[in-house]
Amino acid sequence: MNKKKDNISTKQTMKQVWQNNAFLIKLCFTASPLYIISMTFDAIRNQISIFFEDTIGISYVLKAAEFHYPFHKVAAFIMILAACITLGMIYSVIVTSLWAAKGMPIIRQQVKMALYEKAKDLDLECYDNSDYYNELVLAISEADKQIDRCITFLQNTASGITVFISIGIYFFMKDKASILLITVSFLLTFFFNQLYNKLTYKARIGRNPYERKRDYIKRVFYLNDYAKELRLNPEVSEVLFNDLEKANEEVYKVEKSYANRRFLLSFLRRYVSNDFFNDVLYITYLAFKASVLGILSFSSVVILYSSFGRLKRGMRIFTDVYPYASETSLYVQKIRDFLDYEPKIQSEKKLSVINQPKAIELRNVSFSYSNCDENVINDISLSISPGEKIALVGYNGAGKTTLIKLIMRLYDTTKGEILSDEKLLQDYNVWEYRNSIGVVFQDYKIFAGTITENVLLDLADRSDQDKVDWALHHSGLSDRITTLTNGLDTALTSEFVKDGVNLSGGESQKLAIGRVFYKDAGLIILDEPSSALDPIAEYQLNHSMLKAAENKTVIFISHRLSTTRLADRIILLEKGRIAEQGTHEDLLKQGGKYAQMWRAQAGQYITI
Repeated sequence: MNKKKDNISTKQTMKQVWQNNAFLIKLCFTASPLYIISMTFDAIRNQISIFFEDTIGISYVLKAAEFHYPFHKVAAFIMILAACITLGMIYSVIVTSLWAAKGMPIIRQQVKMALYEKAKDLDLECYDNSDYYNELVLAISEADKQIDRCITFLQNTASGITVFISIGIYFFMKDKASILLITVSFLLTFFFNQLYNKLTYKARIGRNPYERKRDYIKRVFYLNDYAKELRLNPEVSEVLFNDLEKANEEVYKVEKSYANRRFLLSFLRRYVSNDFFNDVLYITYLAFKASVLGILSFSSVVILYSSFGRLKRGMRIFTDVYPYASETSLYVQKIRDFLDYEPKIQSEKKLSVINQPKAIELRNVSFSYSNCDENVINDISLSISPGEKIALVGYNGAGKTTLIKLIMRLYDTTKGEILSDEKLLQDYNVWEYRNSIGVVFQDYKIFAGTITENVLLDLADRSDQDKVDWALHHSGLSDRITTLTNGLDTALTSEFVKDGVNLSGGESQKLAIGRVFYKDAGLIILDEPSSALDPIAEYQLNHSMLKAAENKTVIFISHRLSTTRLADRIILLEKGRIAEQGTHEDLLKQGGKYAQMWRAQAGQYITI
């Protein structure tokens, strides 16, 4: 395992490092130019202020004491210096407390929105790839941290350049030999920091899959979705605790695999390349020049030693800046790779969709998922006429849901073609085509918004109120809504609103079905639309659905064969192939697998 973690690539050219940091700085600057400029200027101002205070100011005061300058001149100098420092501090408070409070949320929002916009465009197959999903989670979770790091990098760079110029000129005028010691210390610290930060990055990437698993377990224990299962099946907690312990052990193994090397590099960069040069070599050098050679005054020794430490700290910013920028760059590269991802499902001709009952045709369609060698759909050819009602049936794993995902163009076929209204799906504008389909998924989601917003999946002020009422009436939820104080404006889920309403499973499914009634779509796809409903509600819903979709093409998946009787044609899938098709009566007469399924469900109640 450790060997695998060491294979994590950290190689970057200097050009890549600067380009990646410049990319994120540009995003930050675009979002809030005033804050970035003022913050950078404050970093420069701060170092200039420190230079005049610690170097020029203290040097002047020490010389005044040593050579007996007039007191009124010293007092005037100190008053002017104090006034300048006070004005600088006022400016710094304005930048850090006022402009930062406005600028940073804007920057974070703009960067996160760019990531979210890209996330909604990702091909569905990206979520099938665990490695890519790890990268996706890492890119989004690291965004805020890397923004902070990038701004710190900008501040440190501005500070370092200012210190290097101001103190460097001072040393060049006072003692050129000191520059040699600083340069050697700088190069050693730079080298050790580079190695240390690469190990830190490798450890972070190595921990990521296990930390993601820990986050998943954490969600299980606090999300409402899992609350009932945890309480009714206490053994699950034990399993999750075991998984958590294993994840923690893996995180520990990753950290342990790098611990010795990180400790050694930390010692070398902090002591050998820093404290040894500063506290041992340079103080010895100054003492020799002052006591043996007698060419330095007391005040000069104090200021040179103090300035040496400041220049070392300033240059240490440079030793830290590039390795720091390199580590930031490794994460920013993942963010850039994520933002640069081009979806494979593209619109070739971008034809507009005509809102009418769709004719769907599949020609020798086969499909396999990217993480699976075997086909899930095998050489299916099928024609669906406009307005036809099609039921897909079959055992679990037969390929029913995959087939409708292909029709919705959430995936592209591995082989063969799918046409809508005699035109290839690839020729349509992909977003317009998908938006022309009304869908209820088996794993539909209820969002933390109002009932109206959950029907529209849009802002409530864009709704046709009468149409919303009509949709919920036909889905069977209107009686429940009349009992709610705020009616259609009722907030769903109590996650953000104290008096939010949590609908039952059947009520939630009726709400999801209401979305289809509201949407004027030429094709309606229903994946187990009535699985959470009682038989009477299911009977009422099916008749309402077919009446509302009388002039629309409907494809629905159902394991309840009482529902499939209402279809114009039933298609039974087995191992990704069409095994049987026909009307309910025709398939019963054939006595095949559909008839067996029918007898298993309804044979004890109905005489065939």
